[in-house]
Amino acid sequence: MIDKILLEKLKSNFTEAIHAIETNKFRTFLTALGIIFGVAAVITMLAIGNGAEKEILSQLELVGVNNIVITPIPDEKDPEDNTEEENSEKSESKKFSKGLDIIDANKIAKLIPTVKNVSPEIIMNTYVINNGKQNSVKLVGVKSTFFDVANIAIEKGKFFSEYQGNNALPVCIIGRKVEKKLFTGQSALGKHIKVKDVWLQVVGVIEEKLISDKAQENLGIRDLNQDIYIPIKTFLVRYRDRKIITDNLSASSRKPDGPKKRIPRGNYHQIDKLTIQVSNSNELKATAEVISRMLKRRHNDVLDFEITIPIQLLKQQQKTKQIFNIVLSIIAGISLLIGGIGIMNIMLASVLERTKEIGIMRAIGATEEDVILQFLSESVLISVGGGIIGIIVGVLGAYIIEIASGIETILSINSILISFVIAVIIGLVFGIFPAKSAANKRPIEALRSE
Repeated sequence: MIDKILLEKLKSNFTEAIHAIETNKFRTFLTALGIIFGVAAVITMLAIGNGAEKEILSQLELVGVNNIVITPIPDEKDPEDNTEEENSEKSESKKFSKGLDIIDANKIAKLIPTVKNVSPEIIMNTYVINNGKQNSVKLVGVKSTFFDVANIAIEKGKFFSEYQGNNALPVCIIGRKVEKKLFTGQSALGKHIKVKDVWLQVVGVIEEKLISDKAQENLGIRDLNQDIYIPIKTFLVRYRDRKIITDNLSASSRKPDGPKKRIPRGNYHQIDKLTIQVSNSNELKATAEVISRMLKRRHNDVLDFEITIPIQLLKQQQKTKQIFNIVLSIIAGISLLIGGIGIMNIMLASVLERTKEIGIMRAIGATEEDVILQFLSESVLISVGGGIIGIIVGVLGAYIIEIASGIETILSINSILISFVIAVIIGLVFGIFPAKSAANKRPIEALRSE
């Protein structure tokens, strides 16, 4: 019985609240703007945050959690530049570096106990010919460890065998996009393709990996689906080995009446990339420092390489995005706070305008609780309406941001529910003071004020 009376009272109050809101539609809409923008900001912010988190996790999968990447720095010194070190043969010999090579990779694997896998790569831009069609590709010489380190699975066929790798056999594993281009509607396994001047037999096709343009740009990741992989020994024997021609590239000339001048050697490094997989992520930094000291010693103190730890780059990106999310959260919170203050102001103005109505309500028997419930119903309805409109604006905003900027956004039911609940709570909290102010008016005082 009591519940039925309460429900009837609530129904009556909300009916009156709807009527009061309809009487001042434009003013109510302006009041709800703070709630609308606040809710929209919360939804959009969380959608951007979810998208960023997904992107970082996918990038982590691509680069490997425990990987250290070493890239060579080619010699691009201007031959017109002179330094004091070039004035003597002794100084010149100290400046000479053999470059990053297979021996470096083997020494790192052998001497540093924290290293789990070492994966050297040699990369060459070339072309592939099949059935009279020529396509540009990247030819990559790798060891069998490359596929483990890069988290690459084989979709069809198999990895290189130890025999194929050790004997420099002309075999290859191709990317999924290469297979689609060269063997439309057919399987590439067992077939031969001509890469530059060498015929290679396809022994495997890698599983297709989705790599965003942003990941390729930020982390230096290639589109692995468009590459052709061969054993690194096959590459060195059948294609190119820069180490053989190092002496020619390091040739120098001397002016008849001047000091010896060093001619830049270009890319004298035997390998183009070296990925080190560490057993434990806690050992990444220490291992990188040890590797740096080892390589500097082996390269005659010439810093002709660069060491990066992808996971640290990603963590820095994540930290930056978290700061961005915090800023957005503050903005959203301020918008909601302003929305709440707006609701309180409009309700206080409504109390002043409706003092006669309040007096009549109290005169015919309405209690303080009835008046409080009446005005709270109005403030909650304003916040509920603002919350619903804010949800629509937030969802549309997330889609517009994704389309306009290319930033992936992921909407979640939780973010929508959280923002809506906060909006309702804001309306309830900021509606209490005006409601109590209305309830405190005595019937005679309220009627006299008119």
